[in-house]
Amino acid sequence: MTDTDLPAAFGFLASAHTGRGRAAPSAAFATRGRHTLVGERLRLQSVDATLVHPGADASRAHSRGADVFALIAGEIYNRDEIHATLGTRAEVSDAELLLGLFEKYGVHAFRLLNGRYAALLAAGDRVLAVTDHAGSVPLYVRAVPGNVLAATEAKVLAAHTSAGRGAPLDGVRRLPGLHQVPAGAVLDIRTDTGAVGVHRTWMPPVHRLLVSEDEAVNLVRTALERAVVRRLPPVGRPLVVLSGGIDSSGVAALSNSAAPQGIDTLSMGTTASDEFPQARLVAGHLRSAHREITIPVGELLAQLPHTVHAAETTDPEIIEYLLPLTALYRRLDGPGRRVLTGYGADIPLGGMHREDRLPELDAAVVLDMDTFDGLNEMSPVLSAMNGHWSTHPYWDREVLDLLTSLEAGLKRRRGRDKWVLRTAMADLLPAETVNRPKLGVHEGSGTSSGFSALLLRSGVAEPDVPAVKARVVQELFDRTVAGGVHPDDIAVDEVVESAAAGVAA
Repeated sequence: MTDTDLPAAFGFLASAHTGRGRAAPSAAFATRGRHTLVGERLRLQSVDATLVHPGADASRAHSRGADVFALIAGEIYNRDEIHATLGTRAEVSDAELLLGLFEKYGVHAFRLLNGRYAALLAAGDRVLAVTDHAGSVPLYVRAVPGNVLAATEAKVLAAHTSAGRGAPLDGVRRLPGLHQVPAGAVLDIRTDTGAVGVHRTWMPPVHRLLVSEDEAVNLVRTALERAVVRRLPPVGRPLVVLSGGIDSSGVAALSNSAAPQGIDTLSMGTTASDEFPQARLVAGHLRSAHREITIPVGELLAQLPHTVHAAETTDPEIIEYLLPLTALYRRLDGPGRRVLTGYGADIPLGGMHREDRLPELDAAVVLDMDTFDGLNEMSPVLSAMNGHWSTHPYWDREVLDLLTSLEAGLKRRRGRDKWVLRTAMADLLPAETVNRPKLGVHEGSGTSSGFSALLLRSGVAEPDVPAVKARVVQELFDRTVAGGVHPDDIAVDEVVESAAAGVAA
C-alpha cells in the first residue's frame, strides 16, 4: 500500500483570520495520521491549518493561487471531466483541481464536483466551507468576527466556546455556536464580520424516470461500474467489506471485475450472530482472498464510546448501524487500506421498506433522502481512526442521482425489494445471493439484540429500552465529543447505569 492509494489528507482544522499572527488551535483528532501545519498569508486574511494525513507528504491537500488558498480532505472522483474542462494534466492534485475550478467558475465550481470531501477556500475577504453532495465528510464551522474556524471533526472545535455569529443554522450537537455545513452546500462567510450566506450545490432529485426495465438495468450497471472503478486503488488489491447481501456483493463483484490483481474481502460477525456462510458463498464465487472476524458481543458493545466519538451523532439507530463497522475497522490491523463498502444503497432504493404500494414506497424514499443529512452515517472517521479510508459507491453523486430518480416500480417489482439492483448484478453473482432478502448490517451481526440485551441485563425494563439507548448515546456524545474524554477512559456499564437511572426518574 502506497501513499497515493489514499487521499492526501483525511481531515483538517483551519483558522482563517484577519490578524497576521498564528491562530490555529491545537488539534486532537480521532482520525489517525500524521499532523502537518501549513500557513498562507493572503491580501486580506491569513490561513493557518493542521492537516491530518496518512502519508509522509500532505502537499497535495492544499494549493495556493494569486489571492486564494484551498484545503481539501478526501478525494474527487470526476477528475477526467475536470481535466477536460481545465486543460490540466493527470498528475495535478485534487487541491489544484479545486482551485482551478474556483478560479474559473467561482462558487458555482462546487456544483461540478463528484467526490467524497470537505474543503475550505479563503479568497479575498471570504471563507468558503464546503461539503460534497452527501456531506459524507462532515465539516463544522465556528465563526466570529475576525476569525473563522473550520474542522472535519466537531470535537476539535468543542473546546473553543466563543459564540458563533451569522450561521443560518441552529447549534449542532449541543455545541454552542458550532454549525455543521449542510450536505451539498457552501457556507460563504465574511472573515471580518462573520456574516454567512448559503449556496446550494446539490439537492436530492424529486423527479422520476419512466424507462423500460432493460434500460433501467443497463443504466444502474453502467453507473455503478463507473463509480467502483473511480474508487479502486491505482495499484494493488482493493478491500471490500462483504456481508453477502446484494449491496456489498454487488460492489465486490464489480471491484473484482475491474481490479487486475483481484480483491480482498472482509466479513464481521459476533458471538450472537453472523452472516459468514452468505459472505463465503460470494467470496468463493469471486475467488477473493477472504477473511472473517468474530467479535464477542461484550467487546462489540465496548466500542460504543468509539463509535459515538467517531461519528459525532446522537441518533441511537445510526449508532447501531455503525457499531459493527467501528468494531471491524478497529480490528483491521496493518497499513492503511482503501476500503469499498456497500453502505447506503437502502436509502435511494427504499430497501428497508417492505411496501408494495408504490406511492408509499416513493414517499419513504423522499423522506429518507430529505432526512439523511447530519446523521454522519458515512463519516470517514469511522475507518480513519485506525488509518483506513472507506468509500461508498452507492453514494457516488451520479449513482445517487440515478437511483433516487428511478420510479418506485423499478425498486419494488414482482414482490422483490431493490429489483433493479438485483437484476443489474444477476450475471455476476450466485442466484442465492441475488435473491437473498435484505438484512441490515446491525441485524446480521447481532448488534441491535446485543445492545438491548446489555440494557436488559442491567435491569432496564423492556419498554424503557429505546429511551435508555437514546440517553446512553447522548451521554457518550457529551463526554467524548463535547467533553473531550477519550473513549478508552469510559466504562459503558457506568454510562448505562446513569442513563437507566435518568429514565426511571
